[in-house]
Amino acid sequence: MDKNETFAVETVALTKIYKGKAAVNHLDLKVREGAIYGFIGRNGAGKSTTLKMLCGLVKPAEGEIRLFGKPVQDPFVARRIGCLIESAGLYPKMTARQNMIMKARCMGLSDEKSVDRILERTGLSDTGNKPTKLFSMGMKQRLGVALALLGNPDLLILDEPINGLDPEGVREIRQLILSLNEEGKTFLISSHILGELSKISTHYGIIKDGNLVDQISRQELGKNCADYYQIEVDDVKRSLPLIEEHLKNIQAEVQDNRTIRIYGLAEGVALNRLLVENQIQVYASGFHHMDLEEYFLARMDDSHTGDSQNGKKGEEKNV
Repeated sequence: MDKNETFAVETVALTKIYKGKAAVNHLDLKVREGAIYGFIGRNGAGKSTTLKMLCGLVKPAEGEIRLFGKPVQDPFVARRIGCLIESAGLYPKMTARQNMIMKARCMGLSDEKSVDRILERTGLSDTGNKPTKLFSMGMKQRLGVALALLGNPDLLILDEPINGLDPEGVREIRQLILSLNEEGKTFLISSHILGELSKISTHYGIIKDGNLVDQISRQELGKNCADYYQIEVDDVKRSLPLIEEHLKNIQAEVQDNRTIRIYGLAEGVALNRLLVENQIQVYASGFHHMDLEEYFLARMDDSHTGDSQNGKKGEEKNV
């Protein structure tokens, strides 16, 4: 890690206890300034609780939160953060502009021109007198992001911003996030839609049962998501010893009772021939590339969570 790196978010042993159980357990989170940090975890893993603590909505049981190098309690830090947690909390009978002005006044902001600029930026300037109760889910989410942008924050914390959106709504939110990031804004985004998250994130954090399983950059993920050769056969128990005996410098993993993955294999013709010559039926075979979803699931299945804060893994998955 570069000693000169600066972090928009840094937590040390951040913990939250509910009913005697750690919903978040000694979390050491590091979000670099200028990053789009994808925060990944199954439902109930601790994502929303973590984000609520960062936004000051929930008080930690223990641990430290630093935003832009300053304690989260610093009043100047709060002005640098915009949050969208779970839902935007809109007044349904008000228009988009009225909702924006209401929040702006609560924040002590009097410049209504900035409200109009943000509405224009988020594609909501033409909604006129339409009450937000008639907005589509995508429009409500964009308005939620617009509300988070009031005060021109440097860090945006978004909890499931594309949840429930149709493809067009997802595309609009994605383009908005990428555009704002190009202008220097940092994002911390939780989502379970991994394919979409992989299109925008520069870094990832994976949380399981309140524990941080992994923190990894897009570049590191690309290296770890190695190509592999996958083969489906009628007899895995006979196939695996043959593969390990005849093929050197490879790693073979049994996926189920008919599927084997092989890492480090240059071509598959000789392997298929070997199996067929030994009266093993090959149903399917071919090269694949592990994507974010596969990597995530592999880390979720990793039983060595206790070593996870340092990015360590068990030996059964060489990722």
